[in-house]
Amino acid sequence: MTPRVQSHRLGFLTVGQTARILGISPSTLRLWENVGLVSPARSNGRYRLYSPELLAVLKRIKYLRDVKLLNFPGIKEVLGKMTKARSNGHAVTDLGAKLRRLRKRRGLGLVEAARQAKISAGFLSAVELSRANPSVATLQRLAATYGTTILDFYDLPRHPSRLVRPRDRRALQTASGVRIELLSTGARLLESQLFRVAPGAGSDGSYSHQGEEFIFMIKGTLEIWLDELECHMLREGDSFWFESTLGHRWYNPSKDEAVMIWVNSPPTF
Repeated sequence: MTPRVQSHRLGFLTVGQTARILGISPSTLRLWENVGLVSPARSNGRYRLYSPELLAVLKRIKYLRDVKLLNFPGIKEVLGKMTKARSNGHAVTDLGAKLRRLRKRRGLGLVEAARQAKISAGFLSAVELSRANPSVATLQRLAATYGTTILDFYDLPRHPSRLVRPRDRRALQTASGVRIELLSTGARLLESQLFRVAPGAGSDGSYSHQGEEFIFMIKGTLEIWLDELECHMLREGDSFWFESTLGHRWYNPSKDEAVMIWVNSPPTF
């Protein structure tokens, strides 16, 4: 069942606003809904509303249609693989169950947790039921709401090891095409991860926290904005440092996957 939400809920877009952002017509959005590619929320007045997470999926659909020239069955197949978050040999966290446990441990109801994280209660419920997949920015806001970091979203081994083999990496996956693989467990002063960002994918919003961050680009391109004032284009071989307290959002503008090592110190992401 499509969730109903209040039309003024922070972050939601109307059909017209969404169509303008994507550069498509409202009728195309309705077509994508009719063929089962997306399912927007509904206001109390039954108007379609699009969350930041759904906007990321729509951008992916547009890329698959316009760049990869896929038909509807092909797009559905790709989206299905992304939603299932195939492990590719790594253990992928069941985010829904993990987030529900963290919320209850914090003593928060669904509505209050969603309000603090600035998302809709309907979307948080869908995430906890594993029917939706949050963006990186939303994950960070949920972590802050629950008084923890994204490290707590991984199924960490009971006994951390100094050596982590590729097959033993824990991973998080977003529906929009961002995969985060944990490179170290047990480190107290740093958080090191391998990011794989699909073409057209990104953080889907800005976030900030305490600490400092370092990025080393292994391949591809990443566009990163700091406090909406600085824009940096990172390419293969580049290294980049910034203060985590700056609002940061990022995006892969290219047609190829971007891969990078991303280190946070201390572990506050």
